[in-house]
Amino acid sequence: MGTSLTTHTTAGSGTHSASDAAYTGSARATIATTILRVICGFLFLAHGWQKYFEYTIAGTQSTFASMGIPASDIVAPLVATLELAGGVALILGVLTRPVAALLALNMFGALVTQHLPGGVFVDNGGFELVLAFGGGAAAIAVLGGGAWSVDRMLFARSTGRAARFLYSGSRA
Repeated sequence: MGTSLTTHTTAGSGTHSASDAAYTGSARATIATTILRVICGFLFLAHGWQKYFEYTIAGTQSTFASMGIPASDIVAPLVATLELAGGVALILGVLTRPVAALLALNMFGALVTQHLPGGVFVDNGGFELVLAFGGGAAAIAVLGGGAWSVDRMLFARSTGRAARFLYSGSRA
């Protein structure tokens, strides 16, 4: 049983099948999602690594306390772990949506507790970096891991509600 393809002509570009347009859009979305996920993941990983190994957890706790972050002894290692492990998870595309949502919430917390009063620019303690990180994480939470992710390998053919939440991308 064959598949019927329609063709259309666009000015100056020749004739293309409907599947060409769909493939091109799908391929571009896959590439864009992967680029966003890997770059955001790398940056979160780097910031988590910095909190663990450059500042140390004790140093991060002290810094958080001096900034007035409540329960800094608990929050600092949680944030460092979320950023480190969450960065790895985003790079691989593992549990992408919940991890990205947690990272977006983390950045929202940083925005409202520390960076909003500094204005836009980071050199004044502003929010441009946490807004970019949070926006990227929020976009990933909406998009999911994409076609080139561990989530797809694990959940694309699953029918359960949780699996559909974790991966609801194309089955192609």
